[in-house]
Amino acid sequence: MKRPMLAALAFALALVHAPVPAADVPAATLPIPPHGVPGVGDAQLTPQFWIGLQAQPDRPILTRAAIDAQNAKLLRIDPSMHDLATLPATLPRAQVADWIGRRSKRPARTLYDVHGQPVPAATLDRLMDAVALDAIPARVTVRYGLVVHRAALRGFPTTLRVFSRQGDTDIDRFQESAEFPGTPVAIVHASRDGQWLFVVSPRYAAWMQAKYVAEGPRDTVLGYAAKTPYRVVTGASVRTVFTPEQPAVSQLQLDMGTRVPLFTALPPDAPVNGQTAYAAYTLQLPVRKDDGSLELVPALLQKNTDTASDDLPLTPRNLLTQAFKFLGERYGWGHAYDGRDCSGFVSDVYRSMGVQMPRNTSDQGVSPALQHRLFTKADSHEARVKAALQLKLGDLVYIPGHVMMVLGQWQGQPWVIHDVLGMSYRRPDGSTAHVKLNAVSVTPLLPMLYGSDGSTFIDHMTSIVRIRP
Repeated sequence: MKRPMLAALAFALALVHAPVPAADVPAATLPIPPHGVPGVGDAQLTPQFWIGLQAQPDRPILTRAAIDAQNAKLLRIDPSMHDLATLPATLPRAQVADWIGRRSKRPARTLYDVHGQPVPAATLDRLMDAVALDAIPARVTVRYGLVVHRAALRGFPTTLRVFSRQGDTDIDRFQESAEFPGTPVAIVHASRDGQWLFVVSPRYAAWMQAKYVAEGPRDTVLGYAAKTPYRVVTGASVRTVFTPEQPAVSQLQLDMGTRVPLFTALPPDAPVNGQTAYAAYTLQLPVRKDDGSLELVPALLQKNTDTASDDLPLTPRNLLTQAFKFLGERYGWGHAYDGRDCSGFVSDVYRSMGVQMPRNTSDQGVSPALQHRLFTKADSHEARVKAALQLKLGDLVYIPGHVMMVLGQWQGQPWVIHDVLGMSYRRPDGSTAHVKLNAVSVTPLLPMLYGSDGSTFIDHMTSIVRIRP
C-alpha cells in the first residue's frame, strides 16, 4: 500500500447519503451484528468456515514448478523488482542518484511531528543534506550485506516520524517498508554521518539504519537464501530462543515467509548458546560484528513454533489458514508497528507458499508477471459487479492504494480479508455507517463505500490479480 490509499480512506470517513444501486441491494440487507461489520459472525472469523465452502480444499492451485517459473518471470520483467545477482560491480552515479531521488524528495507540503507541530524548514534542510547526493562518486562500487534484524526502510535517513495532518500519528510519511532478517541487500550509498545506508533489496530501494546490515562478500550474501536445509516461518511471526550468550539472535522476530538455513556443522549432542538443541532447530542467522562485517552464527528456534521444512503447498486450505493467522493484527503503514499494511499482508501470506510479489499495490496490480484484469472508467458498475461475482478464493482486488484478498463467494456475493483502516456502508434504512477497523479484517466486498458520491469500492476497482493457472 502507498499514499493514494489515504485519499480513498479519507473519502470513506466522510460519506453522505446516496441511493443504493439496485445490484447491491442483497449486500445492503446483510444482518448487522453489534460490532458493526455486516454479515460477519464468529464463524466467519475462522478459516474453517471458508475452507468448508471449497469443493477441493487440498487440491494445488499452482504446482511448485509453476510458482518457480512465475517468480523467475517476476524478477526478470517486473520493473519494481531488483535482481541483485545481475547488478554490475559498479554503477553509474546517475543510476544511484535516481534511486535516491525517487525516495528522498523534499516534501512540498506541510508535515507534522508526533506532537502535532509543523516540521520546520530547517529540519527538512538537514534531511536533504544528510542524503548527501553530492557525495555520490562517478562510479559507485556495489557492496552487499544481509539484514540482521527486522528493519524499517525509510524515505530519508532519519527515525523522525512525520504526518500529513495534526492528530494522525499512524501514517508516517517517511516510512516506506521493512525487511526481515536474512534479506540480501546491495549497498549503494551512505548518509552524510554514515549511520544510514541506501540499500537495494529484491523488492525495494530505500534508507536503512546501518546497524541492521552486516556487510559481507557478494557470493556469501547472495548464496545465503539458497542454503539447504532450511526452515520457512509459517506463523504470523516466531521468535528465537532467548540466549544471553549471543544477544544479537536472542528472541529475534522472524515473520511469515522468512526462510532461514539450518546450521548443520555441530554434532547433534552439542549445546548451542549454552542450551541443548534436541528440542529446537539450530538456525544459521546473520549478525553484524563491531566492524560492520557479516558473521553467521547458530541460534535456536523451538520445534513447537509454527515453521515448515519448505514453502507450504499453494492450496485453498493453506491460503485461508495462512491469511487468518494475521486476523486482528494492528494495521501498520509500511510494515510499521511490527505488523504490515494491505499489500504487505497479501504478499506475506503468498510468500509463505513460495509466491513472490512486488511490494506496493501500485506495482502488484499491474505487474506484467502476474495474471491481471485491468478496469477503466469505461467499465460500468454492472460490469464491475459481474466481475466481482466471479471472483475466486485468493484473487486480489485492487482499488487506488488498497488491496483485498478474496475468501470466496457466500450468500451470493464475494467476501474479502484485508488489512484496512475502516469501512463505510449503507444500512437497510438508507443511513450511512462507518466502522473503524485498523486491523486485518473480514468484510463483504459489495457494500463497501468509497467516496462522498456514494460510489463503492467496486466502482473504483482498478485491477483483479489472479494467482492461478
